[in-house]
Amino acid sequence: MGDHCSRRELLRNAALAAAALAMPGPLVACGKDRPERGSGRADPDQQRLTAWTAVLRAGRPFPEPPLGRAAIRVGELAVGTPYVPFTLEAYLKAGGSPLREPLTLSLTRFDCVTLVESCLAVARLAGDTGAPTWERFGREIERMRYRGGERRGYTSRLHYFSEWITDGEQRGLVKNLGAELGGAEDARPLRFMTEHRAKYPALADDNVFRDIEAMERRLDRHARRVIPTKRIPEVVNRIETGDVLAFATEIPGLDVTHAAFAYRDGDGTLRVLHAPLSGGMVEVTRTTLPEYVAAIRRSTGILVARPLRL
Repeated sequence: MGDHCSRRELLRNAALAAAALAMPGPLVACGKDRPERGSGRADPDQQRLTAWTAVLRAGRPFPEPPLGRAAIRVGELAVGTPYVPFTLEAYLKAGGSPLREPLTLSLTRFDCVTLVESCLAVARLAGDTGAPTWERFGREIERMRYRGGERRGYTSRLHYFSEWITDGEQRGLVKNLGAELGGAEDARPLRFMTEHRAKYPALADDNVFRDIEAMERRLDRHARRVIPTKRIPEVVNRIETGDVLAFATEIPGLDVTHAAFAYRDGDGTLRVLHAPLSGGMVEVTRTTLPEYVAAIRRSTGILVARPLRL
């Protein structure tokens, strides 16, 4: 797999994605509390998992490419997939308990973070010889989405994306490039969730609220390294296609407002592959990364993490 993808290749990949069923299927919870999949009908999520893994394995060079490049190939296949917000909270709106959070999975609809996690999970499955089962896909998602890789209810989820990066770095899933790229320290306390309790249904439970409050205080020990917006043009040549981007904000109590992949096109221009609310589907931006960040209201810069193979 090369570093770049031409417009023709991107369109071809989109066609492959359509062949693996472009219409969104139901959100699927995976875990020991869920019965086995399979009712005799075609499963669009499993079809995509099988097809996308096959595409990566068929085009896999030797030696194995960096994980980020493989994840970008998955993102190319996902272009055009609908953006759907708050999928991880759906079980709460349906009356579920935050003490027993299901593992919500989908390859037919994404928000910004679930796109990043799903692309990396498929890339990891494609990197070995095992069958790409839904259960294995779920295990890959679980170890990225939850603190220490263990799902122990709502409070174990990595709600602040800066912690998603630091927790993943501690377990060898990513390398935080903030210091290496000259990021400025952002030590503002993160209190957005507890200061906006009404926005988070799970926080209606006092015990859950206290656990989230304690988590926020623990994060005070870990300042973020943010590459300021004005300095991004200076470091674009050191950002690789497939690096994970998080867009930092000056909103009080919040670390980032969006997550995505760095995407270097066939001309070598660095753009953004993401699932945006504004566009309504997975896309590659027409603007460059520096232009994209500069246009974000209240943006302060980016956090950058490089996915690693274990």
